[in-house]
Amino acid sequence: MTLKTPSFWYRPADSTPPLKEQLLFPVSALYKLLYDAHHVLRNPYKASIPVLCIGNLVAGGTGKTPTSLALLKTLKGHNIAQNPAFLIRGYGGAETGPLRVDPRMHTAWDVGDEALILAQAAPTYIGGNRAASAQMAAENGADIIIMDDGLQNPGIHKDLRLVVVNGEMGFGNKKLMPAGPLRQPLNKDYSMADGVILIGRDTRGALDAFPEDKPLIRAHLEAQASCHIDTQTPYLAFAGLGYPEKFFRYLKDTLKMNIVSCVPFSDHHPYSRHDIKDLHEQAQELGARLITTEKDYLRLPHLKKIHIETLPIEMCWENEEALVKLLQNRLHPPS
Repeated sequence: MTLKTPSFWYRPADSTPPLKEQLLFPVSALYKLLYDAHHVLRNPYKASIPVLCIGNLVAGGTGKTPTSLALLKTLKGHNIAQNPAFLIRGYGGAETGPLRVDPRMHTAWDVGDEALILAQAAPTYIGGNRAASAQMAAENGADIIIMDDGLQNPGIHKDLRLVVVNGEMGFGNKKLMPAGPLRQPLNKDYSMADGVILIGRDTRGALDAFPEDKPLIRAHLEAQASCHIDTQTPYLAFAGLGYPEKFFRYLKDTLKMNIVSCVPFSDHHPYSRHDIKDLHEQAQELGARLITTEKDYLRLPHLKKIHIETLPIEMCWENEEALVKLLQNRLHPPS
């Protein structure tokens, strides 16, 4: 099942909670009880190799996939790891795992779109049982696991936990699901994190309570150097993400592209031929071209004579030296 992000999750901080949000408060209280029960008396599996977990505190995309790819580059570039492997649940795919993703054989419907993107860069393992997937990765020669998501999963020990915070999204209205976007209770001292990766500027005050003794890694997203940015041609942008408005604003405000229409879909939307034909007709009426994300493109049925462009992006560190120091100290501490 795919979901759209409710608009009140990211309402202005000084606005009054709408009735729908207020009615969901009791459900959020139940969510907290279930969350606490899920995490009590668990004995997490300790992998034979270090596990670096990248997670977020809110539902929806904060930028974990480009963060994972950037961390892979840093780990290998600074000789912290020789054979890192990605570990991911494989959300949106039919396979339950554990298995290693093969981009030549698997599709987004098999293993999920994120897994396909990661598998193009390094060995990638999926599965609901993270411990079994981690064991498979280690047996196949991985020396470090980059765990994309799973911060809230108590079944596996994490040697380093990095929380990704998107500065534009922050923690929304700071309410637990479904009244808000939080996937876990928000600890004021960031006790769930060994470090925080902030993407963009902190426009919603997410770091107001950030402790000084924890590393803060700053980063931003850029279009890949090989990508030609056309600021004159009109485009119809569409995306099926947890928070598609972030993608639309990036095109319009950061890249200054001529976006004449934006069409949001639910997270991990299973695009149909009808969807693509309808988008194509809308674009033709506007004299525009179609553009979407790399993740969405992997879920599209490709129709003849309908051209859809993508925007490849990458993470750029602003203080990589602090990240390298953290990785070296936590993953390979001095004896």
